[in-house]
Amino acid sequence: MVHCINIHLTLVSNLFLCVCVVFRSDEEKESRKKQVRPLFRHFRRIDACLQPREAFRGSDEIFCRVYTPDHSYVTIRSRLSCRVGEILALVREKLQYSEDQPVLPGNLILVAVTSAGEKAVFRPSDEAVFTTLGVNTHLFACEPSELDSLLPLPEEIHWTPGDSKLHDMSAEEVANQLVVFDWELFSCVHEVEFVCYVFHGEQSRWRPLNLELVLQRCSEVQHWVATEILQCQSLPKRIQLLRKFIKIAALCKQQQDLLSFLAVVLGLDNPAVSRLRLTWEGLPGKFRKQFQQFESTDPSRNHKSYRDLITSLRPPLIPFTPLLLKDLTFLHESCKTFHGELVNFEKMFLILNKTINVFCFPVAMDTEMSPSHLQTKAYVRQLQVIDNQNLLFDMSCKLEPKDT
Repeated sequence: MVHCINIHLTLVSNLFLCVCVVFRSDEEKESRKKQVRPLFRHFRRIDACLQPREAFRGSDEIFCRVYTPDHSYVTIRSRLSCRVGEILALVREKLQYSEDQPVLPGNLILVAVTSAGEKAVFRPSDEAVFTTLGVNTHLFACEPSELDSLLPLPEEIHWTPGDSKLHDMSAEEVANQLVVFDWELFSCVHEVEFVCYVFHGEQSRWRPLNLELVLQRCSEVQHWVATEILQCQSLPKRIQLLRKFIKIAALCKQQQDLLSFLAVVLGLDNPAVSRLRLTWEGLPGKFRKQFQQFESTDPSRNHKSYRDLITSLRPPLIPFTPLLLKDLTFLHESCKTFHGELVNFEKMFLILNKTINVFCFPVAMDTEMSPSHLQTKAYVRQLQVIDNQNLLFDMSCKLEPKDT
């Protein structure tokens, strides 16, 4: 009898935890001050970049640039969750008073253009499109007849070889700033965003805004690693960068930031980087061996090694978010949410167990104000990256041609 009571108490406790995770007080949200700010990743501004990251809500207002076919742009002030039709209305209003646009365009469409030239046309009813954009993807407003003429911004398709700023920064300082920023981003993610992302996906009216930004950051760090190495023309300096990135990965792993740890490993595993035979051969054996150990935890290679690693760590930790979402999606699709009219508590417990470590946050301590510290902090928070894989491969072949 006592055993049965304990089981029931456990179920009730688990249900209470699930309810607490899903239904956070609206009063807590409304207590935050409203402010207009540039959207992370798509509007660079150093003063905003150095401020602690705060959670975005759909009702927040942001500044964002919308480009025209000639690459001029208008800056609009919009709610983060507003519909495409509202964005286009704001763009038309701006263009009406623009000296560069003497003739007001007719039927406008909103298009996302990637650095590779790929285009995606949004429907007027689409919402919260700002956070769905890739690392170097920009919004364009044009008439339907101008769609084929849209091109990426010049700075997205050209690159300048040169020495990286990373040479003048210590691996320890860069790793620390990566970890601090990742914690800031994760602390902004509401628990409900994981549930909405998995249970509703793109059909959800309320998009998981902050979770989308964490996923963007993961992609950004991967491309940052490849960009820095492939822009470096000197073989000795390229080998130094390789060593530094392996050390940065080790330090992120040590601080239990598995997001940046694996993002750096995946960046080094980029085909455009992994093919640089002369560069890798110049790496000391100690670092090659260490990187091989890191590769074994790469989720794209061996999920078991990663799961063993994350099981061995005690919270707080930052998991590799893409794999966490993959696991949650598998749980959702393989288990029924209801058995008749009864809630499947086992499924809810498994989902809770998967996410609970994500929401144990350490106290962030980043009070250093020296010029070198602020320079590293700004660098890490506004990484300049190339995300066009074809361009990265061309850069790689120029460094080490295929016949070498």
